[in-house]
Amino acid sequence: MHRLIVGRLLGVIPVIAVLLLLVFLLLRLSPGDPAAIIAGESASDAQIAAVRVQLGLDQPIWWQFISWIGHLATGDLGRSVFSGIAVTDLIGQRIAPTFSLALTTMLFAAGLAIPLGVLAAAHTGRVLDRAVMGFAVLGFSFPVFWTGYLLVLLVSVRWRLLPVQGYVPLTQDPRDFAAHMVLPTITLGLAFTALLARMTRGAMLEVLGQDHIRTARAKGLSTARILFVHALKSAAVPIVTTIGLGIGILLGGTVVTETVFGIPGLGRLAVDAIQTHDFPVIQGLILFFALVYVFLNLLIDLCYLALDPRLRA
Repeated sequence: MHRLIVGRLLGVIPVIAVLLLLVFLLLRLSPGDPAAIIAGESASDAQIAAVRVQLGLDQPIWWQFISWIGHLATGDLGRSVFSGIAVTDLIGQRIAPTFSLALTTMLFAAGLAIPLGVLAAAHTGRVLDRAVMGFAVLGFSFPVFWTGYLLVLLVSVRWRLLPVQGYVPLTQDPRDFAAHMVLPTITLGLAFTALLARMTRGAMLEVLGQDHIRTARAKGLSTARILFVHALKSAAVPIVTTIGLGIGILLGGTVVTETVFGIPGLGRLAVDAIQTHDFPVIQGLILFFALVYVFLNLLIDLCYLALDPRLRA
C-alpha cells in the first residue's frame, strides 16, 4: 500500500518537470515580441529594450529558464508588468471566489448527476432513462456563456429573483453568498452534470449484471440498498475517474463563468491579463491551474486504492 502511494507520488515528478518546461516555452516561443506588445505600438526602440530587460528577455533562453526555476523554488512567480503587484499576491487575492465556485459546482453536479445516473440505469429503456439521456445531450449542447446569459436574462433581469453579478464572501454574509453563487454554479455545472450522469449510468449498467448484484437480489435486499450501496460502490472507480476529468472542465469554465457574472476570481484575472498582455500574470496563472489539475488528479488516483481493494494487491 505504502509502496503504491510512493510510486504515485514519484510519478508526478516527471509530469511537473515537463509542465514547467511547457509553461516556460509557451509564451517565449509564441508569435510576436512580448516586450513590443507590452510597450505598445507607439513605443520607441529604447522603451521596448527597457521592457525586455525588465522581463529578463535579453538573456539567453537557457539562462531565463534556470532563473525562472530558481525564482519558483522560492515561491516567486514574478510581478505584474502593469500593477507591479507580485503574481502570488494577485492569485491569493482572487483564489477564494474561484475555489468557492468550483466547490459549489462540484457539489451541485455530483449531488444531481449521480442519483440521476443510478436511477436511469435502474430504469434502462424507460421514460426516466430516456429523459436523463436527453438531458445529457442538451447539457453538452449549450455553451457555457450562452447558458449564463440566458439565466441572467430570465432569472435576474426579467424575474428579478437573484443578483445579476458580483460575489460576496461566505464569511461576510452566507445568504448573499448563496444568492450570488446559484446562477454561476448552474451555468458551470450543467455540462459537468450531464457528463457525470451519463458516465454513472454506463458504470451502473455494467455492475448491475454482475453475480454479486444477483445474489443481493436473491437475498431479498431492497432495491434502494442494492443500487445505492452495493452497485454504486462497485461502480465508484469510473465515476471518480469522470470527476477527475471534470476538474479540467471546471477550471476552464471558470474563465467564462466569472466573466459573465462579474466574479473577481482567477478566471476574471486571466481574462484581464490576456487583454493587457500581462505575460508574468498569464504565465503564473497557467502554471497554477496546471499544478492544481495535476495534484487533484493525483489525489483521485490515490482514492482508487481505497475504493477498489483489488488495486492494492
